[in-house]
Amino acid sequence: MDRYAVIGNPIAHSKSPQIHAAFARQTGQTLSYEALLAPLDGFVRAVEDFRAEGGRGMNVTVPFKLEAFALSTRHTPRAELAGAVNTLAFGDDGILGDNTDGAGLVRDLIVNLGCTLGGRRVLVLGAGGATRGALLPLLDCRPATLVVANRSPAKADELVALFTPHAGRAALAASSFDALAGHGFDVVINATSASLSGALPPLPSGLYAPGALAYDMMYGRGDTPFMAAARTQGAARVADGLGMLVEQAAESFTLWRGVRPDTAAVLAELRRQLDAG
Repeated sequence: MDRYAVIGNPIAHSKSPQIHAAFARQTGQTLSYEALLAPLDGFVRAVEDFRAEGGRGMNVTVPFKLEAFALSTRHTPRAELAGAVNTLAFGDDGILGDNTDGAGLVRDLIVNLGCTLGGRRVLVLGAGGATRGALLPLLDCRPATLVVANRSPAKADELVALFTPHAGRAALAASSFDALAGHGFDVVINATSASLSGALPPLPSGLYAPGALAYDMMYGRGDTPFMAAARTQGAARVADGLGMLVEQAAESFTLWRGVRPDTAAVLAELRRQLDAG
């Protein structure tokens, strides 16, 4: 039986085994999928052991995505630009590193939420790894404007410089949080980790255009702090990142197995479980 796993530290909370087991049942694929806790200083050894035991691929979560990039012998273009890997595929020719996070985000926005990105004004909050993984897939959707805003504008400037050759006709720009006041974006994506600690990015007023969507990459039971604040600040719709989690998993599954699962039922079940507490 083909073996797959998700590796991280911590890992007990991961929903990936449940998600991939559901994908396998749905598509008639025979495989096993487990969660592996790697020591903080033992990621490479854990991957090599799993591969030597016949493993075919792995998902990689915090804090090992940079190490996974370094371990990969070749990268997909989106992983190369992201500088981080969340999906490993083992083959006779080495280790392929991919980054499915941005593709999962875009698919959740467009397919699950019915959000148009082409020709829209898009704002991404934060300039860390989550943003870096999302920018190329977002730019591929041809927004009119894509602004990266960060508490430290210099980090946003670095990302804009890196991705400008891939911007096409989109106006790609960096910004501080303060300078966003009154700009009226159609889609605002929170890629900061603020919601994990119950905090909020220091955002000005006038951020949301009529009909705007506020999207938090984090998820939990009920609204995240960012979503709750967006409701009061004029966002017409809010959404969390649970759909992104499922869709990035589907991207990995498709890479490994050559068949794309239907995510709707899996997402609905996870949402039911989350809401039930």
